Amino acid sequence: MPLSYQPPLEVVTQEPAQGSVIWLHGLGANGFDFLPIVDELNKIPLPATRFIFPHAPEQAVTLNGGYIMPSWYDIMGLHEQAPEDETGLRESMQYVAHLIAHEIERGIAPQHIVLAGFSQGGNVALNCALRYPEPLAGALILSSYLGLKNLFPKEASTANRDLKIFMAHGTQDDIVPYAFASGSRDTLLQAGYAIDWHQYPMGHTVSTAEITAIGEWLSTVLAH
Repeated sequence: MPLSYQPPLEVVTQEPAQGSVIWLHGLGANGFDFLPIVDELNKIPLPATRFIFPHAPEQAVTLNGGYIMPSWYDIMGLHEQAPEDETGLRESMQYVAHLIAHEIERGIAPQHIVLAGFSQGGNVALNCALRYPEPLAGALILSSYLGLKNLFPKEASTANRDLKIFMAHGTQDDIVPYAFASGSRDTLLQAGYAIDWHQYPMGHTVSTAEITAIGEWLSTVLAH
């Protein structure tokens, strides 16, 4: 049975929008999860930006006993040897590519589009950004990691070799281990990507200091 996607939420800081941020939530949440962050980020302030907050489809998650919940793909486990739901991850990446295409149709150039995500959503956003065939403004990856890491070197797009990547993680994260994020950072650095790395003494969440850093980064990458 094909997955069903609800229309994303949208917030525009100022009309007409000159850039877009497509922001994916984490497992079990929905597009409303990061909606309040727009007002905080816009204190910087940001250029005229359209924020798009999609909702993950409802599906069974193996890690949670097969419970049906909003999820971008199935999760079998959170350890190095856990199998990955490559099919589900790629389907979500395809959906994000569809959202990018919609922004392009609305007059936003790919160079002014940021893909963002928290936790599970960050994995989708990062994998999609690395493979996207046109240069994007950047990838904002929070409390997450790089899945399909053995496949991305041969699938990575040359158009995004200079992709600006912001990664932030809590040193006390007990959901997505800190080692996952730092290992993903090192993998990307070794592949030649530049990483704007931030770590905070926190768990699987977002801190006030982190929001400030995100706002400053977004104001820079969306201004070009």
